[in-house]
Amino acid sequence: MPSEISKWKEVIGEKVVIDTNSPYIYLGKIVDCNNWFITLEDVDVHDQKEGRATKEQYINESAKTGIKINRKRVVICKDQIISFSRLDEVIVY
Repeated sequence: MPSEISKWKEVIGEKVVIDTNSPYIYLGKIVDCNNWFITLEDVDVHDQKEGRATKEQYINESAKTGIKINRKRVVICKDQIISFSRLDEVIVY
């Protein structure tokens, strides 16, 4: 069975969506991971509290129009992460 780290390493270089247990979602290119942190570059850090769209609506719109980069690099603590997926696996509706 693959380790947790190997699952993250499979998506290095890919554009991903990371949902957290906070109002924040992260869309960007995963460039590194270790036991505690995930590092993204060319990142859209979106605070759901600052907009009217739900997280899912925002993700869907980003899948259609592309990532709106507002950070060069972000390091996310893995214990904050609820789920992640490749951006190209988002089903656009």
